[in-house]
Amino acid sequence: MELRDLKSFIEVASHKSFTKAAAHSYLTQPSLSKAVKKLEDELHVELFDRSTRSLRLTDAGRIVFQQGQKALCALGELDILLDEMKEVVVGEIKMGVPPLIGTLFFPEIARNFHDKYPKVTLELVELGAKRITQLVESGEIDLGIIVLPASETKFDVYPFIEDEFVLYLHEDHHLAKNKVVTISDLKDEKFILFSEDFALHDYIKQSCEEAGFTPEISYQSSQWDLIIELVSSNLGITLMPISIYYKQTNQNVKIIPIEKPHLYWKLGLITKKDAYHSFALKELLKMLEKNENSSNDT
Repeated sequence: MELRDLKSFIEVASHKSFTKAAAHSYLTQPSLSKAVKKLEDELHVELFDRSTRSLRLTDAGRIVFQQGQKALCALGELDILLDEMKEVVVGEIKMGVPPLIGTLFFPEIARNFHDKYPKVTLELVELGAKRITQLVESGEIDLGIIVLPASETKFDVYPFIEDEFVLYLHEDHHLAKNKVVTISDLKDEKFILFSEDFALHDYIKQSCEEAGFTPEISYQSSQWDLIIELVSSNLGITLMPISIYYKQTNQNVKIIPIEKPHLYWKLGLITKKDAYHSFALKELLKMLEKNENSSNDT
């Protein structure tokens, strides 16, 4: 079996048409037909059902198509594997990070990784955790940092960082003099939250509902700094990780610890279950896990 014949068959099967496959692959229809017929003769099976108007795979054709794709994918990894054998670390890692997490952690991650592997590019895909989870599952990005929990049947999950939620409010707010607050204390407040495609939105709503009320949401945003600005204008309160407080610069914004219950922001790294990990991705995961272990020891 020749590789070019297998590629021709997969091209035709993918487009379900010799005509479309020819236009896409810059091969002629006779060349594609000849390659498919040669493959059928070698395997002693019919790959396409030609009795219908539209081109359809036979049962044998589906098997050859699926296994052929796997074979081509494995061959496509050959150069990467050979480079790794030579200890040449190059390439690109697509990393999904929600905006809030990106602000807090990505610059340091990128700087530390670039210092060690300057030929590897870290491409940041900045979206909500829900969308990042979908992109990791579909294989469109290599790695995601999301709010846990995550499905361990779909992903390999690595704990990353844990941070505590606190209440953010204006210094003139009636709760500003409290040393601590409970979630129940906030039942009559107007909340400013992340948009609905962010995991934090659901987490805050769920925490309030477990405390016996549904939060009144006055504003939603995808940007943490805009949320802080709205709090600074005394337009509502928000709950966010304490680490954000040290990034913001509004002097009239106060934070107050939350108790009964304490709320924690548990972040994790996810990769697609059983997906191939390049050497560069393995090294990035090692670095991030090492940082997580170091933060736990302090």
